[in-house]
Amino acid sequence: MINPKKPALFLIFLLLSAALYSQTSMYLVPRQIYVGDPATLVLNLPATSHNRADIILTKNDSLLNGYNFPSDENIDFHRIILEQRTVGSRLMIEFTAFVTGLIELPVIEIDDAVFTGLTVTVNSLINNRSDRVLSGAASTLAMPGTAFMLYGSMAAFVVLVLSVIWFAVKGRTLFRELKEKWKRWRLFTGIRKIKKHLLKAEAKGTEKRLILDKLSAETRNFLSVLTGNNCRAMTAREFEMMPADTFTDQSQTIKFAEFFKHCDDLRFSGKNIDSRDILQLLADLDQFIDILEKSKRKDSPMEEKTA
Repeated sequence: MINPKKPALFLIFLLLSAALYSQTSMYLVPRQIYVGDPATLVLNLPATSHNRADIILTKNDSLLNGYNFPSDENIDFHRIILEQRTVGSRLMIEFTAFVTGLIELPVIEIDDAVFTGLTVTVNSLINNRSDRVLSGAASTLAMPGTAFMLYGSMAAFVVLVLSVIWFAVKGRTLFRELKEKWKRWRLFTGIRKIKKHLLKAEAKGTEKRLILDKLSAETRNFLSVLTGNNCRAMTAREFEMMPADTFTDQSQTIKFAEFFKHCDDLRFSGKNIDSRDILQLLADLDQFIDILEKSKRKDSPMEEKTA
């Protein structure tokens, strides 16, 4: 043992110890690594007589240059660097380990130097002191969107059930009403088209009695479908004898009787027919159509009777 009372010998011992330690020391960067962590093993080497360029080995370079790059099934080597300096050399091994515990690296060959017996310690992410028990299954609602899908499906099912119940109670009535409205719309649209067709025919100079015949027949067909009464063979006098509420009120019933009386007088008079008489009849028809359509929209007693 070195006597501390002899300073010269003690100083020489410290210098030799430091030099020896610096030449053989080895450490990890970072000092503590875990599975899958990239790390670098640094090995301090003796100084060289003069500085040299760094030697860098990679897996791709080894394939091109034909030298042996270290390989291991549990270690992925990235790069090996050898620094040679007059102040001290270093060997740096960049790697990633995929197993835990004390791992011995394979033989490293670089610049005619061979390094063996290099070891590293890889820690586990799982605490060894804790019980390794699997946790319970996660709740299905923990997955994003699951709650929306679940409650949305329930809401859709409830809406479907309520819709079926509503259709069973009131669906048929509603469809019947829609059907009646569709038929009524087609009826009023049809008579308006006929009126426009007769206006064009009169403007083109078509025989006026033919226009009056068409006007009388189509108007009677329209009223037959609308009221449910057979108006096709009725005379003007018979229109006056119809119930007062057949055409909204008594005044409208009288106006329809006068309309057909005027039309029949012109048809069977044997005299020349003035265009103004035809235009007046078409204007009266247009007015009657508007009145009857408004009364249907207001759900008049006439509509309840014909329904």
